[in-house]
Amino acid sequence: MNERKPIECWLSDMDGVLVHEGSPVPGADEFIRKLRDSGKRFLVLTNNSIYTPRDLSVRLRGAGLEVPAESIWTSALATARFLSDQRPGGTAYVIGEAGLTTALHEVGYILTDTAPDYVVLGETRTYSFTAITKAIRLIDAGARFIATNPDAVGPSNEGSLPACGAVAAMITKATGVEPYFVGKPNPMMMRSAINAIDGHSESTAMIGDRMDTDIVSGMEAGLHTILVLTGVTAKDQVDRYPFRPSRVVNSVADLIELVD
Repeated sequence: MNERKPIECWLSDMDGVLVHEGSPVPGADEFIRKLRDSGKRFLVLTNNSIYTPRDLSVRLRGAGLEVPAESIWTSALATARFLSDQRPGGTAYVIGEAGLTTALHEVGYILTDTAPDYVVLGETRTYSFTAITKAIRLIDAGARFIATNPDAVGPSNEGSLPACGAVAAMITKATGVEPYFVGKPNPMMMRSAINAIDGHSESTAMIGDRMDTDIVSGMEAGLHTILVLTGVTAKDQVDRYPFRPSRVVNSVADLIELVD
């Protein structure tokens, strides 16, 4: 690997890196505490657009991790930032929950079902056929199609649930219009996070447990990429991909000493 600058900023995925099935990964609390105490800029990233950062902060606290709301970056925030840059003060028809609607309101967007600039699809626990039909008709009428993330399924206690990517595919099939996905693996998610903490790609690390989202998007954004083996990717699977992380470690516990 080429010599890189010292790591000044840290980005970390949430599920599979800091928490696993609702419990903290061993060493995650010490890693987060070291980041806070060191004054290093950091963000915890998630493709989940359901919750606001404040909601997620409380949920993480329940799992034993103290992550302030301002240190959480969601696909909803990245989507809102992207739309604000593209069309400031625009309008959108939204399928999603508080994480997405709050983020859009905070950047000055108006939510409407009357000739919106965008149809924005996010995650929700209860996708409505009526809302999906409305989205299809608005896209047919000329609204641009944005989706927070391409994840096709999400977890639940009963098993897999259809997620944003699956519903987006339904809308695309009906309209012939492909959405622009803002969340991982789009490196736009990483770049928006870096900008949010005034970081630079050459001195920022991305920690993830998935080669096909966290690592590839971090690599495409020019970051130092670190794969942890506490999530979905096993060590023997790494070589199956045509790209490699900068580093592979067992867990975030192995990264504590890297935080100066």
